[in-house]
Amino acid sequence: MTKTNESWGSRTGLILAMAGNAVGLGNFLRFPVQAIENGGGTFIIPYLVCFLLMGLPLLFIEWSLGRFGGKSGNHSTPYILESMGSKPIWKYIGVFGIFTNIAVVAYYTYIESWTLIYVVHTLTGTFSGWSKEEISTFFTLYVNLEGADFGIPYFPLLVYLFVLGINVYILSTGLGGIEKVAKIGMPLLILFGVILAVKGWTMGSSYASAEFPDANAWDGINFLWTPQFTSLADPKVWLAAAGQIFFTLSVGMGSIQCYASYLKANEDIALNSMTAGFTNEFVEVLLGSAIVIPIAAGFLGLDWVLENAGFGMAFQTMPYLFQQWGGVFSVIAGVSWFGLLFFAGITSSLAMGTPWMGFMKDEFGWSRNKGAFSFGILALIMGIPTVLFYSYGYFDEYDYWAGTVSLVIFALLETILFSWIFGIDRGWAELNRGADIRLPLFFKWVMKYVTPVLLLLVFAGALFTPEGNDWVGAIQGLTEGRSWKLDSDSLLAKLSFEDIYLEMEKEPERKAFFDLKIKFSGWARTQLALLFLFIAGVVWYAFIHRKSKTS
Repeated sequence: MTKTNESWGSRTGLILAMAGNAVGLGNFLRFPVQAIENGGGTFIIPYLVCFLLMGLPLLFIEWSLGRFGGKSGNHSTPYILESMGSKPIWKYIGVFGIFTNIAVVAYYTYIESWTLIYVVHTLTGTFSGWSKEEISTFFTLYVNLEGADFGIPYFPLLVYLFVLGINVYILSTGLGGIEKVAKIGMPLLILFGVILAVKGWTMGSSYASAEFPDANAWDGINFLWTPQFTSLADPKVWLAAAGQIFFTLSVGMGSIQCYASYLKANEDIALNSMTAGFTNEFVEVLLGSAIVIPIAAGFLGLDWVLENAGFGMAFQTMPYLFQQWGGVFSVIAGVSWFGLLFFAGITSSLAMGTPWMGFMKDEFGWSRNKGAFSFGILALIMGIPTVLFYSYGYFDEYDYWAGTVSLVIFALLETILFSWIFGIDRGWAELNRGADIRLPLFFKWVMKYVTPVLLLLVFAGALFTPEGNDWVGAIQGLTEGRSWKLDSDSLLAKLSFEDIYLEMEKEPERKAFFDLKIKFSGWARTQLALLFLFIAGVVWYAFIHRKSKTS
């Protein structure tokens, strides 16, 4: 194992890098959709409760794991976890902390490439005068590789390669380069977000039209910020809120542990982790909720937003809405929107490269250039199919299995390790060593009992999601002797492609397409499994390498 002297240049740089890792595309693309699908204000209370009982405790655990492992010269989860556990198996559980980052960055950088090219199109006036349908079609053609953007065939693939190359270059400069990007990117992200949020909050009904006479931005704001206490009894909303915590805080990935491993032994982690967490919440809850929904409601009305909300709104609807402001401000709005998405994306994807690089440097003495380049090659091998076969579900399979299921499993296991195997008393002492604040003992109890139970419920909820996501009806049905019918989006149903077969039943004329989608989805899962086995093999070889050096 090779020791490293690399460390963070400043506390501000560390916090901004950690916040940048957490503040990602999910803050602006996923959060508004989750809020809409779960009743707006109905979603907010369970979401904030889950942040308190699961989000913050997971941040405390992962920062503690990272700093503890870093004291022994370990900068990635395989040997960070083994240093805290009593069994060698923990280093293979730690494989999740490298696997997830490579698998996620493979498709995550593709979304980054969309945001970058949309900045270019905004500046060049591509969307000027286009209808909502034309802009929506442009995005569909782009991701399906069915057009020649700027007259260049497979242009989206070239942009993807360019963005991945930017990530690899910055990673090759080490923590210093990541810190510089965070110090520039995070303030710009917040500035861009504030510009759009202020506009969203001040639109009112000024942009109502003959087609949408009732359009009012305040309807969107009131929808989000009118609490509905009935949601506290709805398991569906709680599971959605808990699931959003993973996306918004980047917990369960292994990147937080890696960043924290470069801290000094007695450097504060209690206040730092809380600061990074609350920075993320500020960006998500205050800025993320104040842009897409109010602006769309201000032009199209709340009813349209509730009916059409989805991931694609950011690229298919927002450019059209910005054009309605006309003149210079439409360009400022477009650059602000896609610029903040780009910075949110790249500050997160850079964090995803550090666990692999840290592991290869620790175990084999690889240089930063070699580590960054090899990470780029792995991401490229995994990522090219997500670009070429986007329409056939490759992207979605990666997002579900690596970007969702893997996070919950790993978070649950590391929580058990920290609280029950390493021991909550030792863990609490580690968390508070060198702390600049005194954490309430309440969190010690939460980390040991509440957080693991919540994680188990999230995993069980994904595993056994009832038909229509109707938890109340399914539980009532059980008490009345009826069987539990799984939803096609449940984990168990997805294993057998029931979600795709259901789509096929609805559109039998597209059977050939869905047959291909099943085939490509199977290939995506195979590729993910092979990546996991490859990383496990590298970890095993590192173990042999360590033994040979000590014998």
